[in-house]
Amino acid sequence: MIRIREAVLVEGRYDVNTLRQIVDTVVLETGGFRIFSDDDQLRLIRRIAAVRGLIILTDSDGAGFVIRNYLKGVLPNEQIKQAYIPDIAGKEARKRKISKEGKLGVEGMRAEIIQKALLDAGATVLDGDTPELNKRKIITKADLFSYGLSGGQGSAERRRALLKAMELPEHMSANALLEYINAVSDKKSLEKFLRML
Repeated sequence: MIRIREAVLVEGRYDVNTLRQIVDTVVLETGGFRIFSDDDQLRLIRRIAAVRGLIILTDSDGAGFVIRNYLKGVLPNEQIKQAYIPDIAGKEARKRKISKEGKLGVEGMRAEIIQKALLDAGATVLDGDTPELNKRKIITKADLFSYGLSGGQGSAERRRALLKAMELPEHMSANALLEYINAVSDKKSLEKFLRML
């Protein structure tokens, strides 16, 4: 178990149960789409984010990205970090049938995958040391365009191939990809993945 400063926001109660076995921090629940109409819950999330910071960890399906994008619009950018789980086909043990998109959600992920996602997002570990990131050159939207990952013909397909190679969810937008790469990677690593495509 790792102990982190930031609170973690997930979609449902089974996700909360999973996270509480993996990470020692405040774990919040959106209640799925209820977050869109629950002003009290949103106020609570805002307060906690202002004090501790917040890591958003939703499922990799379309619904998870709708919730994630809504939260990005209503919370201050400097208070949130984005953690992404990879697209893994499967079904959670408690469910009778596979989800609409056939992917495991947060509750179905192995502990080491969730811990990696949180650390990659920039979680502040309170017990122990985390390696210092070397000074890196920030990747810009212009870089993504020059690599053919946004704004051009075939860029969506090329970006999907890159996301798959990097084990990231297929629903990530170019902007989300840019945020992720600048949080956990560098230009050299990105170029290495691009050469593999």
